[in-house]
Amino acid sequence: MTTPVHVTITGAAGQIGYQLLFRIASGQLLGPEAPIVLRLLEIEPAMKALEGVVMELDDCAYPLLADVESTSDLGHAFTNTSWALLVGSVPRKAGMERSDLLSVNGGIFKPQGQAIAANAASDVRILVVGNPCNTNCLIARSNAAEIPADRWFAMTRLDQNRAESQIAKKVGTGVAGVKNLAIWGNHSSTQFPDFSNATVDGRSVVSAVNDDAWLRGDFLTTVQKRGAAVLEARGASSAASAANAAIDTVVSLTTPTPDDDCVSVAVSSDGETYDVPAGLTFGFPVQADGKGAWKVKSGFTLDEFAKEKIKITTDELLGERDDVAKLSLI
Repeated sequence: MTTPVHVTITGAAGQIGYQLLFRIASGQLLGPEAPIVLRLLEIEPAMKALEGVVMELDDCAYPLLADVESTSDLGHAFTNTSWALLVGSVPRKAGMERSDLLSVNGGIFKPQGQAIAANAASDVRILVVGNPCNTNCLIARSNAAEIPADRWFAMTRLDQNRAESQIAKKVGTGVAGVKNLAIWGNHSSTQFPDFSNATVDGRSVVSAVNDDAWLRGDFLTTVQKRGAAVLEARGASSAASAANAAIDTVVSLTTPTPDDDCVSVAVSSDGETYDVPAGLTFGFPVQADGKGAWKVKSGFTLDEFAKEKIKITTDELLGERDDVAKLSLI
């Protein structure tokens, strides 16, 4: 039997974690030939709930699930892990300043970065899902200098999925026809869903939609504020769609990207590509080779409207970076 791949999920008993675990154990993350050891991290007060989740995993009798390790210990959670999905974080609450949010999450992601560096497998890749995911990723990466920067990702795929769905509905086609739709910048309300470089059923989105006012107005704001809309409607944050996007991200990073498409994911900027400041964890259009390597896709044309929107999200990320630097988190 193939040696099992160790996959760590933090916040494993939470809503997103619960949606993730059964899909991963069934083979949807790494494929039907890859047995998996799940390493599940939770805080002490949630360990009882996690015990029940593990019971359910046992009761599913997944052939690919080789073992499950449940723990509140960081070192144990990341031992030998090849994929770490950092889901657990503290959401912003009413009256909480941005600096407070970054400070409390820094207390989570700084030690997690250190534990990953000390305990994970040599081929480890990390996807940060917990918000604010771009800057949480920056914090963890900054505290794991031993791990190459190209192994770190923050999730903007949920925004890509949301944008593709809106375009498909507007045109009256399936989402599979929407390609090359990039999400630039931060996974926040400042993100820029780039419609001008995207296509739908082989046509430019701009010509297929034929409604610039909608693209620059309702389309952008719907995608940017979709998380808040879901929260208001269901009384809880996006969970199933976020878990789905996490799986989509890993699958897209481990399979070849078609030439006419891209994967939306936040990666560490080299300071040169599209003039994004170095070191920011920034949403880009990415192409993967299916062998573990990836590159930011070149050739995207950015008009003045796009440049203005990208500057807004860049400035927000620079502000977050400055705040965590002042807190000695990076």
